[in-house]
Amino acid sequence: MNVKTQIKEYIASQPEPKRSDMQELHRIILEFMPECKLWFLDGKDDKGKTVSNPNIGYGLQTMKYADGSAREFYQIGLSANTTGISVYIMGIADKTYLKKTYGKKIGKASVTGYCIKFKALKDINIDILEAAIRYGVEQG
Repeated sequence: MNVKTQIKEYIASQPEPKRSDMQELHRIILEFMPECKLWFLDGKDDKGKTVSNPNIGYGLQTMKYADGSAREFYQIGLSANTTGISVYIMGIADKTYLKKTYGKKIGKASVTGYCIKFKALKDINIDILEAAIRYGVEQG
């Protein structure tokens, strides 16, 4: 199964209103990253054990680790979780930036060093989320 099909099925498998919110976020991200590499991670490790929620990735960057190793990974991630939706903004060096810059303006969301988690799009300021995503893409 190709990545676009996996993404479509993953979004379709979500209950409403999460499904519509994820479809809208997918559309928004592709609008300003139209030619980006798409990823689909099923949340399972090499042994088939579930280690995270499945997630959709957009873009490409090289992640460098403290031990000197590196690997390719996505810039922006989108995932359903038990209480709502998580948007991952990878590769930002300053782990306080998202919270300091967008935390108070975004609405009802939890903001960490690389993740913005919220229950539904109606609970947040979508323009602020888009600004955070754009910032993440520019950093990569």
